[in-house]
Amino acid sequence: MTSRRNFFKKAGAIGSLATISPVFAKDVEQERVFTIKNIENAASKVQHLSPEEAAKDEDFWYWVQKAFVQSPNFINLENGYCSAQPTETMNALFKNIQYINELPSFYMRRNQQADREEVKKQLAKLAGVSTEEIMITRNTTEALETIIFGLQTLKEGDEAIMTNQDYGSMLEAFYLRARRYGSKNVIISLPLHPKSNKEIVDCYEKAITPRTKVILVTHMINLTGQILPVKEIAEMAHAKGVEIISDSAHSFAHIDFKIPDLQCDYFGTSLHKWLSTPLGAGLMYIKREKIKQVWGLYGETGFADDDIRKFERIGTHPCWTNLTISNAIRFHNAIGAKRKEARLRYLKNYWAEKLKNNPKIILNVPLEAERSCGLGNVAVKGLSPTQLADILYDKYRIFTVGIETEAVKGIRVTPHLYTTLEELDAFVRAMEEIARTS
Repeated sequence: MTSRRNFFKKAGAIGSLATISPVFAKDVEQERVFTIKNIENAASKVQHLSPEEAAKDEDFWYWVQKAFVQSPNFINLENGYCSAQPTETMNALFKNIQYINELPSFYMRRNQQADREEVKKQLAKLAGVSTEEIMITRNTTEALETIIFGLQTLKEGDEAIMTNQDYGSMLEAFYLRARRYGSKNVIISLPLHPKSNKEIVDCYEKAITPRTKVILVTHMINLTGQILPVKEIAEMAHAKGVEIISDSAHSFAHIDFKIPDLQCDYFGTSLHKWLSTPLGAGLMYIKREKIKQVWGLYGETGFADDDIRKFERIGTHPCWTNLTISNAIRFHNAIGAKRKEARLRYLKNYWAEKLKNNPKIILNVPLEAERSCGLGNVAVKGLSPTQLADILYDKYRIFTVGIETEAVKGIRVTPHLYTTLEELDAFVRAMEEIARTS
């Protein structure tokens, strides 16, 4: 297998061959960038394989790795914050910036809305929903806080259920809402290694009272990578008249699903994580019949209460990021959603299986296929998460992030599609040496 380290030497020359016209320019077909074609060609050679078999085909994944350029100065195993963009997507972004910069106000006044609607069509198809139910946001936080602060159904004295493993910004948003409007937050705990979906569902069900109006469920927990059974939780909650908000920041374009599969009422995600768009792209979904019961975060009187576009007036923003989402979707589809999920899970399991029996090492992520994918969490006994992350970077040049909360203590490890097995072997060797000497 060709090493990505050797590939870096050629990356500049390869990248210079790629030219991208603006997303909606007429000549886009004549300027097809080679990375998508190469990945599609490589994918055609593994289409007879199951996703799990294709996940281990290093010849195929070499072509995917070639599409990215990463720093040779360290091994990046912290892709959960945001993902690198493929070189092709970067070039698309630069071209879209140039395109809009040549038109500025003309584009903003004449073309912006139509282009946004076209991108929404592509996102809606990817997500399995209607364009009338989604809005392009800048991140998950903007999407979910628009919902959290806008919910008209959550009144003084009403309760919202969440867990101590939910994302901090969402917990803080509910905390602020409670201070402002007198609602009550019910914080529950979840097991790190559940024995069944029922065990998880029961945790939420036991917390429901007659005053419960909404449950926040993190689809893939950002601390550990555990995947929660959102559909089963939603079925239980809806039977009791309780709504569901799905925080899917880490699951969208990571595991293969459509939003309706979750049966949630509200949904938010960041596209600059696992879809690998430019920074500052997210998605908000509200079930069509629920839109009218959510206040907009900003003033807008030009659309009806049940029109998702009432949320879109957020002021001037970098439209070139929205345009470039189209390229990221094409790249994602060229790989294949099921194949991508299987590869990310294979990468997590590759290092986790090698470390799980070490008595000095603690895995904070369940390894069953239905309970986790590419994101994981691990600890070394005797070291704090910060100490472990510092040793990995300072001594071994491996970048991770320390997670230290009431519920979880360990480092988050998030390889991406460009991560090689040699890099994961280096991580395993480093962890074993640290465990021996700590």
